[in-house]
Amino acid sequence: MTELEADDLPAEVVDRRLLRRLLGYFVPYRRQVVLSVGLLLAHSALAVVGPAMTQRALDHAIPAHDAELLTRYALVFLAALLGTFVVDYSQTILTTRIGQQVMYDLRMAIFRHLSRLPVRYFDRHPVGRLMTRVTSDVETLNELFGSGVVSVFADLFTLVAVTAMMLALDWRLSLVAFLVLPLMWGLVSFFRGRIRDVFRDIRLQVARLNSFLQEHLAGVQVVQLFRRERAAAREFDEINRSHNLAHQRSITIYAVFFPAVELVTAIATASLLVAGANRIVGGGLTVGVLAAFVQLVRRFFQPLQDLSEKVNLLQSAMASSERVFRLLDTPVAPAGPAVPVHLPSPGRGEVAFEGVWFRYDPTGPWILEDVSFRASSGSTVALVGHTGAGKTTIISLLLRFYDPERGRITLDGVDLKDLVPTELRRRFGFVQQDLFLFAGDLHRNLALDPETGEAAVRRAVDRVGVAPLIGRLPGGLHHELTERGRNLAVGERQLLSFARALARDPEILLLDEATSSVDSESESRIQRGVLELMKGRTSVVVAHRLSTILHADEILVMHHGRIVERGRHDALLRLGGVYQRLYRLQVGGASNSC
Repeated sequence: MTELEADDLPAEVVDRRLLRRLLGYFVPYRRQVVLSVGLLLAHSALAVVGPAMTQRALDHAIPAHDAELLTRYALVFLAALLGTFVVDYSQTILTTRIGQQVMYDLRMAIFRHLSRLPVRYFDRHPVGRLMTRVTSDVETLNELFGSGVVSVFADLFTLVAVTAMMLALDWRLSLVAFLVLPLMWGLVSFFRGRIRDVFRDIRLQVARLNSFLQEHLAGVQVVQLFRRERAAAREFDEINRSHNLAHQRSITIYAVFFPAVELVTAIATASLLVAGANRIVGGGLTVGVLAAFVQLVRRFFQPLQDLSEKVNLLQSAMASSERVFRLLDTPVAPAGPAVPVHLPSPGRGEVAFEGVWFRYDPTGPWILEDVSFRASSGSTVALVGHTGAGKTTIISLLLRFYDPERGRITLDGVDLKDLVPTELRRRFGFVQQDLFLFAGDLHRNLALDPETGEAAVRRAVDRVGVAPLIGRLPGGLHHELTERGRNLAVGERQLLSFARALARDPEILLLDEATSSVDSESESRIQRGVLELMKGRTSVVVAHRLSTILHADEILVMHHGRIVERGRHDALLRLGGVYQRLYRLQVGGASNSC
């Protein structure tokens, strides 16, 4: 079993610390909770009115042939039933609203936390499993607080009220009813152990379902391209079948448990009838008391049955809460400095790497080894090299998605770790190789930064030269995009990525394979706009097409995480090293393609 699969297993015991932390979410709604407890007490009191009226009717009104008294008892019984209806209705509405509001708060807390977690965290945790935290785990807690906790308190109050009345009516009959409690306890213990294992399996299968669906739906184009529809369906069928079998096992256990509880209740009732009949014959007991006891016994065992179910729900909820709080306790990153340095705005935009070493896995290979360079204010530094040389990693370190293990990175002479991450990232404009667009308004996608207004977006659109593209879209700048902007061509999305980055008017431009998905005509148009926009800005460019960085002030040639050559284009060609070979391969490839 993997570490991630083990993370989906439910806890074996109830953790009081977790329970107290969960109950802390009810503090803002304490008045409603107090009112709910009051309704529970009223429900418990009303639960014993029926048996009490039955006993009095049989022992007093009927033997005395007093129709008026019998009517009075019947009216009290009817009023208790109506009162129970009103109390239960109010209780359901109130507790459901409280539970839903608490779950709303918890979901919002999880979402806010997820959006602030380090990128490294998402490298290790599949999105499908994280979705399970926000959906299935929170829904389990909703079941607990929406009905479980309320039912537990209701059952406990009812159990106390029924027990008190039974003892008040006749303690001898009460002992007869209590004789089957060890049998009930053994039955509940046996059931709890079996159902806990089944819940463990169900939770694991749900996580597997979510992970598989998220991965294959996100990669549906690859699935169809390589004709893996049937193979994927077979894999999903196996996971789905395991999930179905786990639920079938739970149904089987419940199908045995509930009739067994009814059997124990029937044994208790039969014992009461036998013991009570003998005492009635001897004159030591009335028919009314025995009839009331028969009703009370059913009310006595029903809470016990419910409590046995709630114990398993509580265990499952504790497991869900443990996973949820483990997620919420994950430190957000990058961690802010104790005493942050605030750079003037605008700053110089000078970036420097000083002996930087980095690897994604603490025990894995080094991705960057002793990397040092400086991008002075207003200059353009280009990063070239084979795939896996570490170029994109440099961009990620600049944005502090990760921190170096050795060395340091500075902005205007200040270590990035001494800057507030949000202020740091506000100074960068980042153009990714594959732009991520959210479903919805195009303007909202281009002005993601709250400080970016519509005027800034329109200026960026004009300067990049994508105004004709936007003009052709229905709705223009407010065109509605589908998920990830799939109703736009790949090249069109990449053109928009420039407008998004430049709408912030950043001090530093980061371009990561920025023209890899556009045609030659679009690339030429982008290059003219980018060259204009680079004036006065520091730029770090990761380039696959070397023709796009001929103007760079310095080109860094990377190989296996090291800078093996550096200089301007002409000087690197004369050097006759790695850069010259890369350039000749591209020029030769372009010539051959022509």
